[in-house]
Amino acid sequence: MTAHEHEAEDLREAGAELYARVLREGPLPAEEARGVPCLIDAGLLQPSLDDPGLLVPVPPAVALHRLLRLSGERVAAERRREERLAAALQPLMRAGAPPTEATLAPSLRVLSGTERINRALTEALAQGKEELLCMQPHGNYHRSEGARAAQADAMVRDQRFLDRGGRIRVLYPHTQRHIPLVVARWEQLDGDAEARTLDEIAGRLILIDRAVAYIPGEGNGERSIALEIRQPAIVTYLVNVFDRFWRLATPMHPEAVRPPSLGGVTARQRAVARFLVEGHTDAVIADRLGMNIRTARVHIAKLAATLGSGSRAQLGYLIGQSGILDRAE
Repeated sequence: MTAHEHEAEDLREAGAELYARVLREGPLPAEEARGVPCLIDAGLLQPSLDDPGLLVPVPPAVALHRLLRLSGERVAAERRREERLAAALQPLMRAGAPPTEATLAPSLRVLSGTERINRALTEALAQGKEELLCMQPHGNYHRSEGARAAQADAMVRDQRFLDRGGRIRVLYPHTQRHIPLVVARWEQLDGDAEARTLDEIAGRLILIDRAVAYIPGEGNGERSIALEIRQPAIVTYLVNVFDRFWRLATPMHPEAVRPPSLGGVTARQRAVARFLVEGHTDAVIADRLGMNIRTARVHIAKLAATLGSGSRAQLGYLIGQSGILDRAE
């Protein structure tokens, strides 16, 4: 805080009362004003010509005129400082100005609402020319009319991208290999399009030309939220994450490869087994693997029958003893 700011603030508080008292009662011993030196600094009190040990008040009109003049001088000084800064930095701003697109497009943008998100995706994909990378978790493709309509729109959007010579790679959880609408989607696409599956994927992710990424956020009620990312370092990191998942995944399209079965235990059952030994409930297992809870329980029952388990506690022990998770690595 500057000295002048300190003067004005103190005058509004303790100093105002003391100044008013001196105006009413006359000279004040200098010792009594030590706690509010701003009264002297601001020119509201001054030493008496007859007795320097006493302080006398300066008439308010005179004091106000002086303070306003000082304030005006400070404002003028700040304006001169602004002019000097602008004159010094303006040439540098012109010399180092980024391209117009970089200036107008923020590196991070929050998109709220399904319509706005879809519009942003459509615009970004319309500008894309090289590669579309996606991680798609489970969805209600076979249950919701709205999802079917969105799927149809996405088909048109993706086919146009392929027609321009683009490449599409998509990762799903294994459970999506058996969804008719998902299978039909890949049979209808014409171009350089591949799909692979894993036991579990990290969540929804869309990357376009390794330049822009879209990831979901948490919304309230029916409103959905997505984050649009154009920051190169973050996008590159997300591309590397996708590539690592891709190398571990099992091909689904154009040539499907069945996930290997070890000792009579399928890949999906091994995924269930992994979550069982970690202590997760049936509901959590179903959600993480993209299946309904009834299907999850069917897989648990089959796993128990294969390993000869009579209880859930015993099943966890037998999974550890069987080595099926070790062989799956």
